[in-house]
Amino acid sequence: MSELRAEAEAWLADDPDPAGRDELRAVLDDDQELRERFAGPLTFGTAGLRGPLRAGPNGMNLAVVRGAAAGLVRWLAAADVDGPLVVGYDARHGSKAFAEETARVARGAGRRALVLPRPLPTPVLAFAVRHLGAAAGVMVTASHNPPQDNGYKVYLGDGSQIVPPADREIERAIRAVGPLRDVPLGDAGETLGEDVVEAYVAGALRTVQPDGPRDLVVAYTPMHGVGREVFEAAVTGAGFAAPAVVAEQADPDPDFPTVAFPNPEEPGATDLLLALATARGADVAIANDPDADRCAVAYRGGDGWRLLRGDEVGVLLADHLMRRGVKGRYATTIVSSSLLSRMCEAHGAPYGETLTGFKWIVRAGDDLVYGYEEALGYCVAPGYVRDKDGITAALLVCELAAELRTRGRTLGDRLDELALRHGVHATDQLSVRVDDLADIAAAMATIRRRPPVELLDEPVHAVEDLLPDADVLIVRAGTTRVVVRPSGTEPKLKAYLEVVEPVDGGDVAAARERARASLAALRTQTAEALGL
Repeated sequence: MSELRAEAEAWLADDPDPAGRDELRAVLDDDQELRERFAGPLTFGTAGLRGPLRAGPNGMNLAVVRGAAAGLVRWLAAADVDGPLVVGYDARHGSKAFAEETARVARGAGRRALVLPRPLPTPVLAFAVRHLGAAAGVMVTASHNPPQDNGYKVYLGDGSQIVPPADREIERAIRAVGPLRDVPLGDAGETLGEDVVEAYVAGALRTVQPDGPRDLVVAYTPMHGVGREVFEAAVTGAGFAAPAVVAEQADPDPDFPTVAFPNPEEPGATDLLLALATARGADVAIANDPDADRCAVAYRGGDGWRLLRGDEVGVLLADHLMRRGVKGRYATTIVSSSLLSRMCEAHGAPYGETLTGFKWIVRAGDDLVYGYEEALGYCVAPGYVRDKDGITAALLVCELAAELRTRGRTLGDRLDELALRHGVHATDQLSVRVDDLADIAAAMATIRRRPPVELLDEPVHAVEDLLPDADVLIVRAGTTRVVVRPSGTEPKLKAYLEVVEPVDGGDVAAARERARASLAALRTQTAEALGL
């Protein structure tokens, strides 16, 4: 305990934030709290730095941000990368202060710092990096994490997220920063004007065809985040009517008071949206997550509202672009549905499959025209935003839904058409949130030690362990697949399940029912294999 106390005292002596110092002093006698805060430094994961707002190296705070910014600008200088650093931020607790600190560190190093004019969606920052010819970009956001978290997302000059070896190199540069009090600081940088937002919206409008149908009623929620104004500008700019917006969630609120977790995938998160959609007689309901890089979609069918899975939206958008004649590579990840590969084969389109995360998807090939991941992320125009973008994805959903509406069809009808042609590709997820990350490691060790020998009474024919490149295990049996991995952004263990059910005699409903039953059985079998 004396070593831990000494480490905490050393941190206190170097922490540049008075509030952070006061917070840490208050827990100096709490052994468990100090162990958590000093368990190790935050490291770059799937989406950069992300963690709880708290003093100490294992949290998001002004000291960690100063070190990260200093390491980043020193790495850029060592690599002889010229150009400004663009900084964006959302409306979470601490985001603006962290953005300002990043700009001051960049200016202290002699580099221009261009700060977005207000809290804005992550896709605007990803766009701005390329639009402004920047050396790199930083987005301060924890996306859809709980309110007590924040994060620090780094983009390279080409507008893509960092990947190895850059992430490890930046980490080494951060560790070599030395005393934080010695990091030179400059002014607050240059605050960009609204023209950068207008340029983003203008680009978004080019993702839809200008002469398509526009008769559509849309219900929308930004989920207490920063997406509403940009989404409304894009939708109305494209010629659609202004969406009906969930009033309780319309404005940014870092406490996210109406949802348990500000993630459209979480149970209950879209309840207010669907209630509004019913009241307004909407055709589609759309939710962005708080930083608007993800997009959830529901459509109104004959038996009420149905919230689509990320895989379903992913293949709908891919099919829409293919039907529009967009040529090039269509890509997804190892945990997403295999349906996209069959669609590409049928259309004669190149197919790409990558590790999880858009930092990999956008690198699927120079000919990439579309990429998606099942976690509600879609990149519909890689030449415009090289990352997932919930605004342009939502705009493309509106275009597709309006087109189908002219023929009295829905998004569900189009999914049935795809099922008739390729079979029902049903996916589900077993997601377990933990308090102790050791529980995830234990579950991964359990399934690695004793992987299933059969899935749904079919013998397992392949077990692929992607270690050391990725902590992922893939089990395949006939028409069934299970992919297990820890989440890169939350304290969760995730198992991605897929079953493929042929459609006999054109009865899609019966095939879907068989697939639902198979998925339920597969969830139980997978939980047992993980020791849960």
